[in-house]
Amino acid sequence: MTTAELIRRGARRYGARTAVLCGEEKLTFAEVDELSNRIANALLARGVDRVGLLLGNGLHSIPIDFACAKAGIARVPLNPRLAPAERDAIVDLAGVELVVTEDDLAALAAHPDTREPPVTPQPDDTILLLATSGTTGRLKLVRHTQRSWVGITVNILANLVDPQPDDVMLHAASLIHASGTFTLPFWLRGAASAVLPGFVPGEFLDAIDRHRVTHTNVVPTMLGALLQEDAHELPTLRTIVYGASPAPRALVERSIERFGPILVQYYGQTEAPLCISVLRPEDHAGERFLSCGFPSVEAEVRLDDETSEILVRAPFTATGYHGDDELDRQTFLPDGWVRTRDVGRFDEEGYLYLVDRTSDMIVTGGYNVYPREVEDALMSHASVRECVVVGAPDDRWVETVTAFVVADGATEEELIAHCRERLAAYKAPTSIRFVDEVPKSPVGKLLRRALRDPLWEGRERPI
Repeated sequence: MTTAELIRRGARRYGARTAVLCGEEKLTFAEVDELSNRIANALLARGVDRVGLLLGNGLHSIPIDFACAKAGIARVPLNPRLAPAERDAIVDLAGVELVVTEDDLAALAAHPDTREPPVTPQPDDTILLLATSGTTGRLKLVRHTQRSWVGITVNILANLVDPQPDDVMLHAASLIHASGTFTLPFWLRGAASAVLPGFVPGEFLDAIDRHRVTHTNVVPTMLGALLQEDAHELPTLRTIVYGASPAPRALVERSIERFGPILVQYYGQTEAPLCISVLRPEDHAGERFLSCGFPSVEAEVRLDDETSEILVRAPFTATGYHGDDELDRQTFLPDGWVRTRDVGRFDEEGYLYLVDRTSDMIVTGGYNVYPREVEDALMSHASVRECVVVGAPDDRWVETVTAFVVADGATEEELIAHCRERLAAYKAPTSIRFVDEVPKSPVGKLLRRALRDPLWEGRERPI
C-alpha cells in the first residue's frame, strides 16, 4: 500500500464533499485531486526527484503534498521561520533540485494537464525528508517512505481520532510538522481540513465557531494563549490533540476546566510520528496524569535492559537518515527497533513515563532547540570565549533559551542580535548571563546541569 493510493481512494469516494476550507475559499475532494494532478504533472515535467517547499499554511498546502506523493517525488519542507543559512543547509544536504514558493505554487497549479500522473510510486519510495537536529546539534534529515506514511495514517486513526464525514479538523500549527499528519486520516474518512495561515488565539476560536470544528491539534503554548481569551462556547469541538513539547500539569488542568474532558496527549518524535504512546481523556487524572500514556496499539515499546532508553518498533517509524549511514546504524537497529534517546519507565499497568532526556534538547513553544546550535552561533562572535546554553523555566513557552557567556566587551543585545542573524528567532537566546567562567569536569567537559538545575529549583522541569 502507498500513500498515493490512499489519496486516490479518498478522492474517488468523496469527490463532491468539501475537503479544504481556507478563509472564504473551499475545495472539494475532486478539486483537490485535480489540483494535485496539475501540480504533480508540472513537477514531473521539470524532471525533479526532490522538491523543497518554502510555504506557509494556505489553500494549496494539502494539494501540493498530495501532488508530491502522486508523482513519487520526495518533498523537503523548508520552515519559513528558519534563517536563510539554515534553509540553505537543508537544501544542500537533501539535494533539492527545485524550491517552490507561494508564487511558484500558483503557477504549478495552473498547469493544464489534469490527468493522473504517469508514474506508479512504490511502497519504499521516499516521500518526505524532514529536517531535525541531532544530540550534537548537527543537521539531519529523517526519511519517510510511501509505506511509513501509510503507517502514520493508520496510527493516527487507531489511536488519536475517529473522524466522521461531517467532521472538521482545524490546522493553525504549521502543516509541515505534526498538524500535517492529520490531513490524510481526515481525507480517508471524508472529513474536511480547515486551514489557518497561523495561530492568532481569537481568530482560532472564531474559526472553530465558523467552520463548526470538531478536532484540532495544538502545542501547549497554544493552549496557554487560548486560556487568555474570553470564554467561547464551542459546542462542536470534541477533541483537542496536544503534544510536541512538555505540557505543565496546571496548564492542562485549566484547559480541561475550560474546554471539557476532550484533551488527548501523544508522545512521539520525528523518527516515530505521531504517537508512540497516547494519554486518553480518561487518563488525565491521578498519577497517570504524569505519564505519556499507554503504548499505541500497533507499536512495540520496550526499555533497554542497561540504560532504560525507550525503544520502539512500529510500521510508522522512519526508515533512516538521508546521507548519514553512521547515525543510521546508531539509531535504527537491525531488528527494526528505533532508539528514541529518551529514558523511561513503565508502571505496573503498562503506562509509560519519561524520566530524562539523553540529550540536552530544549523544547520551547513546541520547537526543539539543541544547545550546540546556539553555542556555535555565539562562539562565532569575536568577543565570546566560552558559552553554555540551557533551557530556563518560562510560564508561556515552558522553556526558554538562556546562555551563560564568557565574553570581552559584548552586550546582551549585541549577542542576541548576532544569533538572530544566524538562527531562527525561536533558537536565539532570550537572555544572556555573563560569567567569569563556565563549570567543567576534571577532564574539561562542560557541566551543563550545574548551570541549568539551579534555574529549575523549586519548579518541576518537564521532560
